[in-house]
Amino acid sequence: MHRRLLSTAILLAIALRCPGFTSPRIEVRDDVAFSQQGGESLTLDAHIPAGSGPFAAVILVHGGGWSAGDKQASFIRPLFPVLDNSGLAWFSINYRLAPKHPYPAPVEDVEAAIRYIKQHASEFRIDPRRIALTGESAGGHLVALVATRAKPDTAVAAVVPFYGAFDLETMVASRGTVDKGFRDFLRIEDLSAPSRKVLRDASAATYVKAGLPPFLLIHGTADQAVPYDQSVRFCAQLKAAGNQCDLYTVPDGIHGVINWEKQPAQHGYKAVFIDWLRNKLNASH
Repeated sequence: MHRRLLSTAILLAIALRCPGFTSPRIEVRDDVAFSQQGGESLTLDAHIPAGSGPFAAVILVHGGGWSAGDKQASFIRPLFPVLDNSGLAWFSINYRLAPKHPYPAPVEDVEAAIRYIKQHASEFRIDPRRIALTGESAGGHLVALVATRAKPDTAVAAVVPFYGAFDLETMVASRGTVDKGFRDFLRIEDLSAPSRKVLRDASAATYVKAGLPPFLLIHGTADQAVPYDQSVRFCAQLKAAGNQCDLYTVPDGIHGVINWEKQPAQHGYKAVFIDWLRNKLNASH
């Protein structure tokens, strides 16, 4: 690792572990409406560093099995101080939830958030060319799918899915049954040919091609909700197509950064996450 990047990682790790550390002043804008869809007003929270910018930015997408959670959900909150101390602007977004709003509604909402943030880049003091997507669990699935299917107006510069599901057909078929989360999200009941087509359509692995943004996949080896192999295989697929992909493994990590908080030995992802983002987004602290 380059000496400057290593120094950044060390300093960030110290900051994240020191109770007395005070982050730079952050401007917080809560409940900014970015889209009106399906009778729901979708909102985001923005955290913008002090200064004139323009800053590199991160869009954070929560998990919850596509049917639960919101932009302030407890299971993504461990990422908030990490991002606040990064020198990056960041946005936590809401999206419509299943079963009321099945696929592709949540995908469309993430895309709408990207468009809105780009269109209002000057108001947020960010650089629209230096935006990354990150998400955990269902959010990890969504950010990978949006990034691999992106058009110019939804393209991003980097992607960091945490324990995402990238090949839904393989994941569901390995279980031999369609669980409630997939039934509610995709409106499928079985593993028939039409259902498999839906699973493939909703999988980032289906759309891997050359020219995608760099990916950092973060996954725990003891994950029982989304198999670790989903990230191993997806990273290999991205590389085989000529893209950049890094895989950070959390030894014995189960599903959820909220669970990693209980194990200090599993906190190393924090510095790696931010250091990688700042490097790919050409962001200085």
